[in-house]
Amino acid sequence: MELGLNTHTALVTGSHRGTGQIIAKQLLSEGAQVLVHGLLPGQAQASVEAIGGGIPVTGDITSDNGAEAVAEQCSAYHVDVLINNYGTADPGSWLASSADDWIEAYQKNVLSAQRMIRHFLPTMQTQGWGRIINLGTVGSSRPNARMPGYYAAKGALANLSVGLAKEVAGTGVRVNLVSPGLILTPEVEAAYLAKGQREGWGDSWAEVEPHVAKDIPIRRIARREEVAALVAFLCSDLADAIHGQNIRIDGGAVDIVS
Repeated sequence: MELGLNTHTALVTGSHRGTGQIIAKQLLSEGAQVLVHGLLPGQAQASVEAIGGGIPVTGDITSDNGAEAVAEQCSAYHVDVLINNYGTADPGSWLASSADDWIEAYQKNVLSAQRMIRHFLPTMQTQGWGRIINLGTVGSSRPNARMPGYYAAKGALANLSVGLAKEVAGTGVRVNLVSPGLILTPEVEAAYLAKGQREGWGDSWAEVEPHVAKDIPIRRIARREEVAALVAFLCSDLADAIHGQNIRIDGGAVDIVS
């Protein structure tokens, strides 16, 4: 399928590692010009080398100054696709997490996206075309008891996405939220392999995964490449009628509701 992204430029926040790096790689493979972002010096450049392309930009987008620095580095490029991938699920609990911990979760998972939107939305509106895709989690509507600050922040990001979709109505800008469930990352695989050995499930991922995914209808965990493919599709004109949606990619783990 030809997505027609070769005329577009995308900024993928937090693309120095993890799912963001895979998203950047997918967009590159579709012909887009990609700005690869890291928070600390050297991170973005290392990612560019790892995925074989892209333009490195650096700045801590959890602060206004850092966000301004990223926007300045992007100013020479015509950014019309913004993927707000950056976010972190720091450990926390209802009794142990302080108010500062909650504020930090909000800075990382909500305001980092808001800062980037504020910088790049005006140009998208002026030109009459743009794509803003925020990376959330199924936990934004079905949170766990643990990490309450993180899930509350992701819930705010989901709300932000709906409000922004209404704000840009009629401008040619499309806004959506992609909400993965459990994703197979090296960290997730290592943790569950260790658990699998303790529980006697086996020593290989092929043996362990069915136990991990026993409550997931497709009986496996979503891959980062699948999340990246969904994001790439939403960036294209083929997805022009998809707007203001929270699209879950969780193998059916969360029940469908009307």
